Amino acid sequence: MRIAVLIPCFNEEVAIQHVLRDFHNVLPGAQLYVYDNNSRDRTVAWARAGGAIVRSETMQGKGHVIRRMFSDVEADVYVLVDGDNTYQAAAAPHMIEMLLTQSLDMVVGRRVAVASGAYRPGHRLGNRLLTGVVAAVFGRRTNDMLSGYRVFSRRFVKSFPALSRGFEIETELTVHALELRLPIADFDTDYFDRMPGSQSKLSTVKDGVRILATIAALIKEERPMQFFGLASVLLALLSLGLIYPVFLDYLRTGLVPRFPTAILSAAIMIAAILSLFCGLILDSVTHGRREIKRLAYLAQQSVAIGTRVDEVRSGVLTVS
Repeated sequence: MRIAVLIPCFNEEVAIQHVLRDFHNVLPGAQLYVYDNNSRDRTVAWARAGGAIVRSETMQGKGHVIRRMFSDVEADVYVLVDGDNTYQAAAAPHMIEMLLTQSLDMVVGRRVAVASGAYRPGHRLGNRLLTGVVAAVFGRRTNDMLSGYRVFSRRFVKSFPALSRGFEIETELTVHALELRLPIADFDTDYFDRMPGSQSKLSTVKDGVRILATIAALIKEERPMQFFGLASVLLALLSLGLIYPVFLDYLRTGLVPRFPTAILSAAIMIAAILSLFCGLILDSVTHGRREIKRLAYLAQQSVAIGTRVDEVRSGVLTVS
């Protein structure tokens, strides 16, 4: 049983050795991979000193790094964690145990803040709002969509397309699981404040807008009938609202005095009909794409293992 710990890093010289030490202690049999994303400090040097396999991704953005990680690394179980030492390494064996014993494809580390500054109010509110939007469209299967601490099966990793560029990658990971109806679960884990001297790369407003745009794009791609159907209904209502007074004038006088309004209303109604047919056509295309992703998922061998936490920590996992 091969366990890989994947750690994307950008300027994390303060924290990376602590992360490597903690995960080496709780998962001594795992391979630790640090993928550097153009760090300007000593992240690479400290990662090598900490015993990690260090590789680089030159395209800036967490999404690019995770795509490279998922492509390069071969394992049976993958642990994805940020390199800022804010997540509880001791939770990893329990998350892996849950993944294996319950035959899951993703376990999300649901953050429980243990320090007042660990989970800023703006980030907490944004996470709830964005998670709620995704839950309303795709279904609620996780309560922390933006967590950077997750455990995956090989099936999940090798069927995940990874199209995002930045921090919106967590949204794409969640939607991928929801769209394929994969078995997933949350596991509560402590969430700590950053170490002194470590700087956060998150921008509440900027990243929130990018994540919201990603959600809109995913709805268009994965739920085209809902997306274009809603647009069709809104356009049709606007068209009817414009033509209504013109129609009343016609019934009263037999004339169409506001001819430009009538033309505009007709054009908007045509756009509504086109939007509806776009939704119908793209819905069929999306169904085919979903089947292809499902086949890619099924092409990977399932890892069904009965295991205990002590076996995970020792690296001795027995196939049942």
